[in-house]
Amino acid sequence: MVSDFDRSREQESGKHGADPSASRRLLTSPGLDMKIEFAPADVPLVRRLQTASVLQWVFSFLALAPCCILLFFILLFTRFWLISVLYATWWYIDWDTPSRGGRKVPYLCKLRVWEYMRDYFPIRLMKTADLDTRKNYVMGFHPHGILVAGAFTNFCTEATGFSKVFPGMKSYLLMLPLWFRAPFFRDYIMSAGLVPSDKESASYLLRRKGGGNVVVIAVGGAPEALDAHPGDYTVHLANKKGFIKLAIEHGADLVPIYSFGENEVFDQVQNPRGTWLRYIQERLQRIMGVSLPLFHARGVFQYTFGLMPYRKPINTVVGRPIPVEKNEKPTAEELDVYHQRYMDELARLFEDHKGNYGVPEDTHLVFQ
Repeated sequence: MVSDFDRSREQESGKHGADPSASRRLLTSPGLDMKIEFAPADVPLVRRLQTASVLQWVFSFLALAPCCILLFFILLFTRFWLISVLYATWWYIDWDTPSRGGRKVPYLCKLRVWEYMRDYFPIRLMKTADLDTRKNYVMGFHPHGILVAGAFTNFCTEATGFSKVFPGMKSYLLMLPLWFRAPFFRDYIMSAGLVPSDKESASYLLRRKGGGNVVVIAVGGAPEALDAHPGDYTVHLANKKGFIKLAIEHGADLVPIYSFGENEVFDQVQNPRGTWLRYIQERLQRIMGVSLPLFHARGVFQYTFGLMPYRKPINTVVGRPIPVEKNEKPTAEELDVYHQRYMDELARLFEDHKGNYGVPEDTHLVFQ
């Protein structure tokens, strides 16, 4: 049986008028039992643009924040020091903006680069029910995956047509507050509709009158990324009730989301619980607030190893809303009721759609 990854390789080499055996180059590394498979020279321009768009996104996710911090301090010691001083002044004035809805720029969310990124995998957004524009919603995104590619593409850009799939709704994806402390980078991520993942920021959006606001939370967070292995369907939800309480306090309906394929686009070094690697990763996550999964996939010019995701489809399915009655001081029993209702609805969503996306019939969600 040919895997999706193998098919994508064939498409890039042999299905565009070139002989696969002639267009591929294999290089065997001395002393290593590994062959490097290089990309063919005749890859169509559109696929090169797709790769470039994903490359800039991976760079932004992994390295842009440190680069922005470094640039800020380097400028202070050059003749362009005034740029950093003026930005620092602006930063002080604009400090509370991330927790007050951010500064989403619709034009930037509609750039062609995000369409190329969508088509690289490809990524699709499906709904199972309409949303009432008079209400606000708390959406739980599962699973986190390595780099939350599905969440970013679907809810921070218009590449998959969020505003058309859910007319009248505005989406905001929650991100670790740490990244909003990076100069320049904070403005970049705010332009995509990202806001800090703290109660103050989410509450500000859910208190807005008139409805139509969607707060998207990757519920499993950084710890769940450590379980993002291909073929793994583990979600960290059993003890996650903070987002449930948030929804009850503001009377926002809950909506589960399952993104099929999110865990398939990267490989990760095996790190089962109880191993020294997992112990170190979990300790670092508790200290720094971010997890450090040892992931890899393909490269830019070769298919053997690198930090570029595989070309595997991601299908994000948005479930039906769970009605929530507003209670500013929910009881523990009330939290438990809505939490169980949410877990049941997420499991039902997974079971109803898994057959459409190649998940074996005997596979079920595992709640941690």
